[in-house]
Amino acid sequence: MSQSFDLVIIGGGPAGYGAALYGGAAGLSVALVEKDKVGGTCLHRGCIPAKEFLETANVFRTVTNSSTFGIQTDKPNLNFEVSANRKDTVVNQLYTGLRGLLKKRKVTIFDGVGTLEAGHQVSVLLSGSEPTALEGGSIILASGSVPRTIAGFEIDGSLVLSSDEVLELKEIPQSVGVIGGGAIGCEFASMLADLGSKVTLVEAMENILPGCDREVAQVVEKSFQKKGIDLVVGSKILGVSKVSPTRAILELEGGKSVEVDKVIVSVGRRPFTDNLLGSSSVVQLDNRGFVQVDPALETTQPGVYAIGDLINTPQLAHVGFAEAIQVTKKILGETWLPIDYHKVPWCIYSNPEVAFCGLTEDQARSQGYDLLVHKTRFTGNSRAMIVGETEGLVKVLCEKDSQGKPGKILGVHMAGPWVTEQLGAGYLATNWEATPDEVASFITAHPTLSEAFGETVLALTGRGLHG
Repeated sequence: MSQSFDLVIIGGGPAGYGAALYGGAAGLSVALVEKDKVGGTCLHRGCIPAKEFLETANVFRTVTNSSTFGIQTDKPNLNFEVSANRKDTVVNQLYTGLRGLLKKRKVTIFDGVGTLEAGHQVSVLLSGSEPTALEGGSIILASGSVPRTIAGFEIDGSLVLSSDEVLELKEIPQSVGVIGGGAIGCEFASMLADLGSKVTLVEAMENILPGCDREVAQVVEKSFQKKGIDLVVGSKILGVSKVSPTRAILELEGGKSVEVDKVIVSVGRRPFTDNLLGSSSVVQLDNRGFVQVDPALETTQPGVYAIGDLINTPQLAHVGFAEAIQVTKKILGETWLPIDYHKVPWCIYSNPEVAFCGLTEDQARSQGYDLLVHKTRFTGNSRAMIVGETEGLVKVLCEKDSQGKPGKILGVHMAGPWVTEQLGAGYLATNWEATPDEVASFITAHPTLSEAFGETVLALTGRGLHG
């Protein structure tokens, strides 16, 4: 006999637990099925542990450069095992808090593998016991993603690593080859270089951070080169050969090879659909393995929805949260708004940081927009000078109307100190299609890093103060 709930969710990552918390707050009876730990990749093997290590790199960098502030100290020594333990403490605290919050919302957690069958039936394989049958008034699939691999690059967890294994390191390797210059690869390259590794970053495209505005990516490229990171762009990996249990050689196009202590494969993530769909399920996948959904995020099986990394939308935890709210509102019969995926905020926590939303300049011009563009560099920002981090810029682009005046803001792109904490105003302006005149009327506090955004939109009105 099956247990019945208003909502059954397979997957306990940000999308899944977001739907559980939102549905529980609305009074739905909710079952959440998770094969590992609630929190998913983001909490246990992704966003949170990665940012803890990046913060370690930030502190190490700050102490190393403390003499510029008149603070004399010996060269710092890194005990990375302490940072790894701190990472585990942070993760465990958040995990405990999440479990408590789910309990408070009266969400029933099933620790097992969930498989969708016909209709709204879910079979849950529990560890050490017989399968449990669940039935939901509605079903949400949110089983997330796993790292993609490259043919011929066997992830062995010791010499060749995926992002999962990197976050389990207890010491910093002397040399690393990072394959993939996207967000994840750049974060690892930045962190390891700041902590003393000799890093080679390989990207098959002509530039790192493909998809970012070119001027923003160039800021990161120049900074990485100053750190001593060897950028190899426009070159494919031909293979990897193991010299010893602790050394490998990366073979690149053009006859180049690099010998390193560790190889990190960071070429994106694939939807995790293993054991998700039973033989009687009619949910369809596309040719890349993503679950097919309509604009309401409903699958080809009525009353069954898919959200998060399972579907072909930006693989971001906050997008998963937004999709969870949208679907749960629809299930509740409430008014919901579709997500504009072209405007969602993106944050990359390398040093320098990157944050952006909306169209890049190249995208806007290719779509036929007549543009007004202004950039403000952090070199003239007083707070950036104070904290000693002046690399980077804020770039805002808006539509030019028929009179040549600034129309709606189309995109905001930033690289520099703490820009991941500054994008909120830019996203609000872009998502609401505000104009520079409207945004410039808001006062930005001084001295702050966020003044760079305020100054940029003010300059787009034709009357900037400082540039």
